[in-house]
Amino acid sequence: MSALLPVNEALQRILANIEHVDAEDVPLAEASNRVLAQDLAATRTQPPFPASAMDGYAVRFEDVETCPVTLDVIGESAAGHGFHDEIKPGQCVRIFTGAPVPPGADTIAIQENAQRDGDTVTISKGETKGRYVRPKGLDFSEGDVLLKAGDQLNPATLSLAAALNHPTLPVYRQPVVAIIATGDELVLPGQTPAVDQIIASNSFGVADIVRRAGGEVLDLGIALDTPDSLQAKFHAAEEADIVVTLGGASVGDHDLVAAGLKDKGVTLNFWKLAMRPGKPVMYGELLNRPRAQRFLGLPGNPVSSLVCAQIFLAPLIRLLTGLSPHATRLPAQLAIDLAENDQREEFMRATHVERDGGYHVTPFANQDSSILSILAEATCLMIRPAHAPAAKVGDPCEIILL
Repeated sequence: MSALLPVNEALQRILANIEHVDAEDVPLAEASNRVLAQDLAATRTQPPFPASAMDGYAVRFEDVETCPVTLDVIGESAAGHGFHDEIKPGQCVRIFTGAPVPPGADTIAIQENAQRDGDTVTISKGETKGRYVRPKGLDFSEGDVLLKAGDQLNPATLSLAAALNHPTLPVYRQPVVAIIATGDELVLPGQTPAVDQIIASNSFGVADIVRRAGGEVLDLGIALDTPDSLQAKFHAAEEADIVVTLGGASVGDHDLVAAGLKDKGVTLNFWKLAMRPGKPVMYGELLNRPRAQRFLGLPGNPVSSLVCAQIFLAPLIRLLTGLSPHATRLPAQLAIDLAENDQREEFMRATHVERDGGYHVTPFANQDSSILSILAEATCLMIRPAHAPAAKVGDPCEIILL
C-alpha cells in the first residue's frame, strides 16, 4: 500500500508550473474583484486645476493678511462652471467646494468668516497662504502608475481606475471550472429521491467557493455510475480550465473517476492524501492542448469536498488569476483539551472568539465528514499536524477563518 501524500506536498504539486490564464478587457462596471493583468497609468492629472476644498471666497493672500478687510466680489466659481478672469488687488470671487480657483487667487476665505453685502464681502479672519486650495495634481499627475498588475480590484481601486480615466480594464480571465457530481444515489434539490437516494448538495457549496476565489462555474450536473455517462460529462467540459469531480474518487467498484480520467488521457499526479477530512483526493493534468486542463477529484462526503475545495481548489483558481494562492493561517490558542492525532493532518471544524488580543478556538466534538450542519456552524478550520501529541487548553494552534 502506497504511503499517503502530505497535504503541503499535494498543494505544491497542484500549484507547480502554473501560468496565469490569458487576459481580457472588461468594462469598468464589470471588473469588481477581478485582477489586473497590466499596470494602469493616469491618463490625466487630478485635480486638473487648483481647486477649492471649502465654500467661501477665492482671495489674494496679500489682501487678507490683515483683517478685517472688505473686498469687491467680481464673480462666482462653481464646480463645472469656473471663473476664468484674473483676480486683481482688492477683488475676490465667490467659490464653492471643488470649483477651480481663479487666476490671481491663492487662498480661500471660508464663508464662516465672511459677511456678504451686495457686491462686497467683509473677511473677518484671515488664513495662511494657500489655505483650503488643493493644488493641481494633488492626487496624481498624468503618467503616474498607480495600479499594478496583480492588484485585485475593490471599491477603492475601481474608483481610482475610473479617476485615471480607464473605461475598460485589462484583467485576467476568470478560469472556467466545470463541476461534475457523480453517483446514481444523487438527485437535485427539489426532486423526490427514491428510498436509496440522497439530495446532491456538494456542488452548490463548491460552486460558491469557485466564485469567491474568482472562477466562473460550469455546472454539468450529475454523472451516473457508468463510464459512458462520465465521459459525456468530460466531453462537455472540454473548454474548462479546471474539471472538478465530486465523489467516485475512492477504490470501490462504483468509483469510476480514476479509470475515467486515465481513459481520457489524464496523467494522475496523486490519489490519496494524509488528510482528514479528505483522504480520497486525486489530481491530474492534460497539458498538451490549446488550453491546459487540470482535474481535481474531491471526495463525495459533503464536508470533505468543501474542506478540500477550500484547501486545494481555491488556491489553484487564485494563482491562475494572478493572486497569491495561500490562505492565511492565523495563530490561536486551544480552548479545550485534545487527544493525540494520527498520521493524517486534520482540518477540524471549530468556532473561535477573540479574547485577550488573540483567537481562542473550540473544535466541535463530532468531526464526522458527512455532517454539514456542523460545518455551517463553524467559523474556522483548526489545523492539527499529523502525529500531533495530546494538547491542553491554552496550547498554540493555527486556524483558517471561514
